[in-house]
Amino acid sequence: MAAPNKLACYSDPADHYSHRVRLVLAEKGVSAEIIDVEGGRCPAQLAEVNPYGSLPTLVDRDLSLYESTVIMEYLDERYPHPPLLPVYPVARANSRLLIHRIQRDWCKLVDQIIEPRGKEALKAVARKELRESLTGVSPLFADKAFFLSEELSLVDCCLLPILWRLPLLGIELPKPAKPLLDYMERQFAREAFKASLSNVERDMR
Repeated sequence: MAAPNKLACYSDPADHYSHRVRLVLAEKGVSAEIIDVEGGRCPAQLAEVNPYGSLPTLVDRDLSLYESTVIMEYLDERYPHPPLLPVYPVARANSRLLIHRIQRDWCKLVDQIIEPRGKEALKAVARKELRESLTGVSPLFADKAFFLSEELSLVDCCLLPILWRLPLLGIELPKPAKPLLDYMERQFAREAFKASLSNVERDMR
C-alpha cells in the first residue's frame, strides 16, 4: 500500500486507458508510485480504494478516482502546469467532445480487437473500420503540431496510446495517412511519452 501522502496509480501495464493516465502524469512531471496490476486481477489494496476493482485507479491521500477521464481532468486541475485543457469554456467543451468521440468511435474498436474471447470475424471488421477511420481523419493532422491544437492536450493523451498499439492491433496505416504518421513520429519521440511507457508497452514496438 502506498504511503498516505504519496500519489499512487494502480495501472495495467498493457492497457491503453491506464497508459493515458501515465502519459498525463509524465507530461505534468508529477511523481507517482505506479502499481502494476494485470488486467482482470484485483489485489486487496485496490479493492479497498475502488469498489469496482477497475484500472486505472488514482489514490491521492484520502481521495480515490477510478475513471480514466475523471482522473485526467483531476490531474490537470490539481497540477495546472502545463495545462492540458484550454482555458476558455467553448474550447474546453470542444476538447471534451473530442475525447468523447475518441472513446465512442475508436476505443470501442480497440477494445473489440483485443478482446480475448471475441470472434475473429468481428475483430477483422473492427480492424478494418479503425484503419479506415484513422486514415480518413489523417488530413486533420497536417496543419497543427497536435490534434486540432497548437498545444498538447488531454485529447492527444487519449489518442496516442491507441496509435502506439497499432502494430499490436494488426493495423498498418497506408501512405495517404502521412500527416497522421508524421504526428505519431513526433509525439512518440517526446521524452514525456517515452517516460509514460511500461515495459510491456515498450515491447509493443
